Amino acid sequence: MALVIHEDTAAVDEAASIQRKQPVLAILTIEDDIQLFRGNRGNFADIIAMGTEFGFLVYVLTVKQLKLQRKLLDGFTFNTATESWELGKFPLPDLIYNRIPLREDELQPEVKRKIAACVKHPRIQLFNPAFFNKWSLFKWLKQSRTTQPFIPATRRLLTISGLGKMMLKHKFLYLKPVSGKAGKGIMTIQLQQEKPLPYRLKIQGDRGSTTYNCGTIGKLWTRIIKESSGERYIAQQGIQLAAFNERSFDLRALVQKNRRGQWDISGIGARVAGTYSITTHVPRGGSIEDPEKLLVSVFGQDEARKLLVKARNAALIIARQIERGSGRRLAEMSMDLGVDQFGGIWFFEANAKPMKFDEPDIRKRSLERIFHYSQYLLKLKGL
Repeated sequence: MALVIHEDTAAVDEAASIQRKQPVLAILTIEDDIQLFRGNRGNFADIIAMGTEFGFLVYVLTVKQLKLQRKLLDGFTFNTATESWELGKFPLPDLIYNRIPLREDELQPEVKRKIAACVKHPRIQLFNPAFFNKWSLFKWLKQSRTTQPFIPATRRLLTISGLGKMMLKHKFLYLKPVSGKAGKGIMTIQLQQEKPLPYRLKIQGDRGSTTYNCGTIGKLWTRIIKESSGERYIAQQGIQLAAFNERSFDLRALVQKNRRGQWDISGIGARVAGTYSITTHVPRGGSIEDPEKLLVSVFGQDEARKLLVKARNAALIIARQIERGSGRRLAEMSMDLGVDQFGGIWFFEANAKPMKFDEPDIRKRSLERIFHYSQYLLKLKGL
């Protein structure tokens, strides 16, 4: 990997004064001993390219390189001619876009300290300070009468008696790790009372799922404890989703702030569950589909259009409430929404650091919105 290091301090100062006339955005990530920095390099290169179109200087900055007392920082840019990442000197950013890829990295004391310092900094604007916690999301959404109807019954999975109470009300449950990502660690429980082994536990694997049938709730609980490996979980009412070719699907909404600083829908995609998967996540065997096509196949043309409008409105209401509940200024989130067999809309999950959407129109808009909102924030600051 090619690295370019500026040695001439005078040249660097001159370059910095020229660059300082344009707005500066840094993509924050974590350092890596082998590959310099972690994260989706293709995504970072796309953000840098879009920033250039908008007149921004954009570079990748690791937590270690972030020194708020300095005017010039080490960072990385992408050279399209050589298709390599190069080390250079860059001005202290006006905006920091937090793309630290892993929750455990973000929880390191030094990382938490630096992010807290950025939040308090008088001149720097930080996008989305941290990953969401699933339990916090549901607590925030239950606080508002407008978002309550979208929330499946949810409680922390703490005791066997708590699980038993849930199962008296709901014969189908999802168990989700509080700090999970991309469907990892999700389980389902189905109570089939007529069977000799009535408790059916399915555990999501990398591409498919494993099923255990248990005769008693005690044996079920023992298996859950073993599979959860000490992670904290929530238990959630299972929703019978609408299905296409006998495979359930859900909607993925990308919600971002626009050039007026307001929440807006950048796009809605759909994901169909894999044949042997209990989630619709693409890395776990799910596939990408057109949401209108799926909804029309189940509900017909007129109802499908109404449902898409309902989903868009729900996503915006939910995004506003998550921001209120978090007490932080947020810039974007992706959201998993379910449509049940009767056309009801349900909220399942939100991600503070959305993955790339594969749909080209959504992808382009998602990149543009980063800079639309950046321009809005700079205008607020008078920069």
